[in-house]
Amino acid sequence: MTEHARRPDTNAECAASVTSLSRRSSGTNLIKLRHAPVPIMQKYPLNYLQLLSEKYPSIQSASTAIINFSSELQLPKGTEHFLSDVHGEHEAFEHIVRNGAGSIWRKIEEMFANSMSRPERRSLATLIYYPEEKIPQILQNAADKEEWLRLTLVRLVKFCRTLSAKYRRETVRKLLPADVSETIEELLYDQEGVEHKLAYNQSQIETIASTGSSQIFIIALAQLIQRLAVERLHIIGDIYDRGPGAHIILDQLMEHHQVDIQWGNHDMLWMGAAAGSEACIANVIRISLRYGNMETLENGYGISILPLASFALETYKDDPCTRFIPKVEAGSNFSAQEIRLMAQMQKAIAVIQFKLESAAIRRRPQYQMDERLLLPKIDYARGVITLGGVEYPLLDSFFPTIDPQNPEALTPEEQAVVDRLTMSFVTSKKLQQHTRFLFSIGSLYRIHDGNLLYHGCIAMNDDGSFRAFNVDGKSFSGKAFLDRVDRLARQGYFDTDHPAKKRYGMDAMWFMWCAPMSPLFGKERMTTFERYFIADKTTHTEKRNAYYTLRDSEETARNILREFGLDPETGIIINGHVPVKVVKGERPIKANGRLMVIDGGFSRAYQKQTGIAGYTLISNSRGMLLSAHQPFESKQKAISEELDIDSETEIIHAHPSRQRIKDTDRGHAIQEKIDALTALLHAYREGLIKEQRLH
Repeated sequence: MTEHARRPDTNAECAASVTSLSRRSSGTNLIKLRHAPVPIMQKYPLNYLQLLSEKYPSIQSASTAIINFSSELQLPKGTEHFLSDVHGEHEAFEHIVRNGAGSIWRKIEEMFANSMSRPERRSLATLIYYPEEKIPQILQNAADKEEWLRLTLVRLVKFCRTLSAKYRRETVRKLLPADVSETIEELLYDQEGVEHKLAYNQSQIETIASTGSSQIFIIALAQLIQRLAVERLHIIGDIYDRGPGAHIILDQLMEHHQVDIQWGNHDMLWMGAAAGSEACIANVIRISLRYGNMETLENGYGISILPLASFALETYKDDPCTRFIPKVEAGSNFSAQEIRLMAQMQKAIAVIQFKLESAAIRRRPQYQMDERLLLPKIDYARGVITLGGVEYPLLDSFFPTIDPQNPEALTPEEQAVVDRLTMSFVTSKKLQQHTRFLFSIGSLYRIHDGNLLYHGCIAMNDDGSFRAFNVDGKSFSGKAFLDRVDRLARQGYFDTDHPAKKRYGMDAMWFMWCAPMSPLFGKERMTTFERYFIADKTTHTEKRNAYYTLRDSEETARNILREFGLDPETGIIINGHVPVKVVKGERPIKANGRLMVIDGGFSRAYQKQTGIAGYTLISNSRGMLLSAHQPFESKQKAISEELDIDSETEIIHAHPSRQRIKDTDRGHAIQEKIDALTALLHAYREGLIKEQRLH
């Protein structure tokens, strides 16, 4: 039944319509609300209903809410978009969010293929993606500016009407700027075929144009289309590192109307740094220097690395630091002097990192990482290191800050650098704002509509059993282990009253970055030291957890779904972290469709390995679609040359019947509200609760 369905002409027809609606609804039967089921009444104690009555103070307000909620259950499920491993590529991320992973272009093709040329359709798509930037360009070349503005308004209104049909008016209203919401709402809910209403809406369009307001309304409508095209955004980890704009992405996510995040290992590293973990801070700075990416660190978060620069210039002034030359893209704007300084700083912070990590390993023997205590294994006089009984020459043996008798100790100068850097991280207002946001809407995993979302892995043994982690005589594995370390991460950030507990939590955040049992890392070791100092590449190998072989098996995926209380017949695991190497024939669909890997190389750094520029997953009322995206040129070219991201979409699952909100987690939550309101209504009518004063 639409907003403008014909009103029944007789009481009998009205009764028949309500009865039909009641039979179709999966919610509370509207005809029987006078007699609330006893179990519902028992579920909600009187004091709870008394509190609920403050929001719904009368029989009529409760009844109206039940009617609205019950109707909402019958709307189609909204479109959801899953992205993973965006790694700071803010322009590509912004574009793919603005174009709804290609869904806006597909809808334009469907609606306007017969009335607009392809260049016109492409221009309309670009206008919807970037209205503020595109409007001036188009108007500059338009033969009749007023006609273009009027026609564009009409087309965008038509587009919005189609998309808004899946939403309640109230939902659409909340997505609009307050100063234009009333007018746009009138335009969207036009009664086609009603002569006076058609004239009314035509008058609105003409008045918008005559008052010079067209551009304001075009921008509002374009932004509304972006929001209606995708109802919810899921980020499956790794917003940080590699690309220059992680802070920009997080600003955009904070403004998004509905988003959740499953933390990745790079996210956890930055979250640990924000909490004050010195080992995490050292890793964050070293990685930023290694890839010549200081944008997020310095300009995004205002973190000064001057203490490190001063220390490195003095300590390594005669050291060429050739093993630490940053990996910057060809054609970068760095001077030779800047490259050398970054190399010196990178070596300085790397040595500090190894010392700080050694302290964490010794504090937490339960991490079972003693084999990563590498500094004592070096023969500093001979310049060699012994690993696994094998002696390897070091490619760089200049260590002016290491005392061979106590190699893991920080020098006073290094400690001063660490203290000043830590202060910069914990006092960065923007970084703390972003970290709190990540904690508030993020987690290690998420159960959503019967599916399981996580970034890394579920640690497993070779036989497919869940690998156990023992702490103080207690064993944790599978879901229980993820729940524990999720809680510890929050403890490491928020517990400011108990220094020992905070330190324990901060160490757990570093653990999740690089430990063998980490659900975010998933490898036996992180061979940072070996890659810097040992030529033999066999020492660089980072063997993956058995999970990454076993996840191809349907039985493994089913076992994981059962572990999290999900139905293995219908549930799907959505996974990121390890890029799918399409150029080598790898496929993102695994375990006979029970597991999807959507890290396809969003970051430019990975695209040579993968052959594409990322996978994204789209879930709508009709099924699931997997989109493989080609590299994004730039925002400037997207606007000026109307270049979109080329995407190839594959239907990977079709629902037997169209899913409605009642079939989703959101629908179940709405049904809970209906049940509570039904109990409140019964309490009003039975005299258990009095209606509040009616105005």
